[in-house]
Amino acid sequence: MPSDSGAVAVSKKGLWAGRILSGLVVLFLIPDGIIKFIKPAPVVDAFAHLGLPLSSSVTLGILLLTCTVLYAIPRTSVLGAILLTAYLGGAVATHLRVGDPLFSHVLFPTYLGVLLWLGLYLREERLRALIPLRS
Repeated sequence: MPSDSGAVAVSKKGLWAGRILSGLVVLFLIPDGIIKFIKPAPVVDAFAHLGLPLSSSVTLGILLLTCTVLYAIPRTSVLGAILLTAYLGGAVATHLRVGDPLFSHVLFPTYLGVLLWLGLYLREERLRALIPLRS
């Protein structure tokens, strides 16, 4: 049911596309957060490569999982998206700092952020009202 907020209505296909995009982001980030608790060899190597103490992996895992859960809950999805954007921005800066390859490492969090916001835009009427795209 459309509201009088001035938001552009999205089709059922658009709504489902947004849910699928958001679901893909969540399905990528949840295991990424969990693996920071388990600390397998690739995580240990990545932290060493990035110059981060391995002891911070649990803190980063908690932050990532908290932000992802906030994003997945419809009532707090906008807050979760904002917090995830900050988290992903830190990932971009960290990869840039160590000189990782641009398209595969430095910009990957940006690609994820675009999917995150596109999925939210398609499924969230409040966001479409706040940022109306016009043809």
